[in-house]
Amino acid sequence: MPARFVYWMNVSLDLLIERDRGDHSGLEGPDWLHIDGPLHREFNDRARAMTMFVEGRVVRDMMDPFWPDARDDDSLPEWFREFGHIWTDIPKVLVSRTRERADHHTRVIGGDDAIAQLATLRQESEGDIAVGGATLATQLLAAGLVDELLLYTHPAVLGSGRPLFDEPVPEPLLLDLLEQRAFDNGVTLHRYAVRGATA
Repeated sequence: MPARFVYWMNVSLDLLIERDRGDHSGLEGPDWLHIDGPLHREFNDRARAMTMFVEGRVVRDMMDPFWPDARDDDSLPEWFREFGHIWTDIPKVLVSRTRERADHHTRVIGGDDAIAQLATLRQESEGDIAVGGATLATQLLAAGLVDELLLYTHPAVLGSGRPLFDEPVPEPLLLDLLEQRAFDNGVTLHRYAVRGATA
């Protein structure tokens, strides 16, 4: 059975992923994100269960060097340090036209056939593979390769900003609810299977 691509994202109630460019840079992030210790431990558990991360260049630049450095930074909470170890140790794929190499168990793919390479990777791998980055997820969705949405919805309406996908879906995207959960800080988890994903 092939692996499954899981698009994992924090979103607002109106399905925006950032209000302003660079919202997610830095330790604190934007005010509309409600990420506390219990929620971050949930992230850690989800990340630990993935077999691989696939990231676009923008996401990768946010992750590295912050998370590798976080592993041994005693000024950070324990759950930050833990995620640093998880992210650093898990196999990763960086999709980039400009990078040729990357550290921390990372394979780099690029070029005009990057999505075809990811389709082959999905077919030859197992388990759940986390997809990070709206540009990459949009391209995978267009190719029928997004199997699941893992959305953490934060109690905020941004009004304008970057949507969950960079392009409108050409047809209604039909989903099956697999899991939902509410956290004490007002965030809700909705996990959906995407109907019609390419086998």
